Amino acid sequence: MQGIETFIPTTEKIDYLNLLLQVGFDTIDFGSFVSPKAIPQLRDTAEVLDGLNLGNTLSKLLAIVANTRGAIEACAFNQIHYLGFPLSLSETFQQRNTNKSIAEAYPVIAEIQNLCLKHGKELVVYLSMGFGNPYNDPYDSSYIGQAIERLDLMDIKHILPSDTIGVGNAQNIKSLFEFIIPQFPHISFGAHLHSNPTTAIQKIEAAYAAGCTKFDTSLKGIGGCPMATDQLVGNVATETLVKFASKNNIGHLLNMEKFLAAQMAAERFFAKYH
Repeated sequence: MQGIETFIPTTEKIDYLNLLLQVGFDTIDFGSFVSPKAIPQLRDTAEVLDGLNLGNTLSKLLAIVANTRGAIEACAFNQIHYLGFPLSLSETFQQRNTNKSIAEAYPVIAEIQNLCLKHGKELVVYLSMGFGNPYNDPYDSSYIGQAIERLDLMDIKHILPSDTIGVGNAQNIKSLFEFIIPQFPHISFGAHLHSNPTTAIQKIEAAYAAGCTKFDTSLKGIGGCPMATDQLVGNVATETLVKFASKNNIGHLLNMEKFLAAQMAAERFFAKYH
């Protein structure tokens, strides 16, 4: 929702998210405790949280934060399990996304990790621009290994290399996960991939073949980071991942009746505002 300019009424967000909570997803990224000036669409995250029906779901909630203030706010809510922080491998994007340099971001991550440990939360770090960037900033796959080593010293257990602008391909996705998963077996890695629909399946196949079994997706592939480039590149569609699992006889815990209902709701919901 964050890239949609028209403000979506809070009640409609609540209704949509309550549908998703019935499907059986492991985790739902439901909102952000960031500056309303930066992401005005999500300025009602606390109000949305109050309206969610969490009594009959196994799905955990994740909220994005960009600084310590946001983390303190998010930690006040018992309903939230994960805090997500975007750490960029691109200096330009780190400044655009969090108004801090990469060097300045690490102490903030340490502060947020301490808050998470104190309040019983888990920190998820997204390695934004994990496969390249459009700003001509230096990029090398070794940057990812160095970033993971620093995060590992903070005992961060959840790290997701992120293809923020959709430049990843099957070869570099597969080689990256083949490198990091055996090297850091105690860390839970996932793939946060953006893609056009024609290449999404190859990206999923490459990550899965390399041992990645955690994927961020969105229904209908709606999404993209408004802080990255002027043209949003959508997320990998949840439907594509489900088809991949079905085709390869990979089990999942989704209620398919609820999933199809959520698909139809997403089509109506985003057609109205997107």
